[in-house]
Amino acid sequence: MSLLNKIHNAVTGDGKYKKYYPLYEMVDTFLLSPKETSSGAPHVRDAIDLKRVMIIVVFALIPCFYMAMWNTGYQANSALAAMGLDAGTGWRWSVMKLFGLAADPTSYSANIILGALYFFPIYIVCNIAGGFWETLFAIVRKHEINEGFLVTGSLIPLIVPPQIPLWQVALATSFGVVIGKEIFGGTGKNVFNPALLARAFLFFAYPAAISGNGVWVAVDGVSGATPLALAAEGGINAVMAKYSWWDCFIGTIPGSIGETSTLACLIGAAVLLFTGIASWRIMSAILVGSIATAIVCNAVGGVTNPMVQISPLWHLVMGGLAFGAVYMATDPVSSSMTPKGQYFYGALIGIMIILIRTFNPAYPEGVMLAILFGNALAPTIDYFVMRANIKRRKVRSV
Repeated sequence: MSLLNKIHNAVTGDGKYKKYYPLYEMVDTFLLSPKETSSGAPHVRDAIDLKRVMIIVVFALIPCFYMAMWNTGYQANSALAAMGLDAGTGWRWSVMKLFGLAADPTSYSANIILGALYFFPIYIVCNIAGGFWETLFAIVRKHEINEGFLVTGSLIPLIVPPQIPLWQVALATSFGVVIGKEIFGGTGKNVFNPALLARAFLFFAYPAAISGNGVWVAVDGVSGATPLALAAEGGINAVMAKYSWWDCFIGTIPGSIGETSTLACLIGAAVLLFTGIASWRIMSAILVGSIATAIVCNAVGGVTNPMVQISPLWHLVMGGLAFGAVYMATDPVSSSMTPKGQYFYGALIGIMIILIRTFNPAYPEGVMLAILFGNALAPTIDYFVMRANIKRRKVRSV
């Protein structure tokens, strides 16, 4: 703390290193609450600032961090055990041997440590790449480093496969931060969710690294079809032959590193709703929209399309629906801002998720595209809601 006080004058005012003030301010306000406060109208004063909001969101992601590590290790160890092997190859297994651990899916330590060796390199590369661009734009524009990347840098590592090349992580993160946020003006001005744009970039630029059955289990040559992929090929019976509903709810299934567990997402949702950070209107509308659409699809039926008969309860625990509804769609910048608009926005996303899953055989997930579509329409939804409010007030004033 004394070091920060010593260099304060050098990076503020006409100090010798004033161009590096964004770096100083980032560290200072992360460690300490700023003493500067707004005074007088029209500023709204509150006990929480943007940095603390972002930290709460990251705190709500801790259950997903845990499942990202444990389930990644569990899937890899299970695959190796099924092959009759007690270890894999590469530097990670050299580290595992140092701990005296073998490929044992029943060992908590073996699962969590192996998973951490996959998760943390992705997390570190993602934050280094994103932090670099945030700092660069802050210095060039001569403003403080925004806290938005605290969340983006935690979301991207959770929505990619465990074996994705680290250079692709850096490239996708750069795309999401620069193209998805900085060119629009930075934090608070982005139209689309930067983390989802990063994943969309990977999906369309490097489809082999982000799709297919062979990318979800961290063992070379092992095919680990996700429940949604199984459902698209053989319907719910194909899913139930390999996974139970409880497996999908807990998250012990192949998939993106940190979005497989509906339970972990619900714990995070409880934190976000209790603190008032996320919108319960958006979450509930996505839930209602997806359930209603799935019910309609079940009623219509379809012999040639196995996804039509997937029940709403199964839809809710497969893929990234829960993760997207809790952490992605509720982004306060790219979502609808009006209370009534949030209902329409959430319902639209819920409907789109099921429609894409059901009627687009080339893309059985649907969450990413549905939320990006909702982001694009959010300003229009808010516009019509506000116009309706203005019209209603005019009628009352007559």
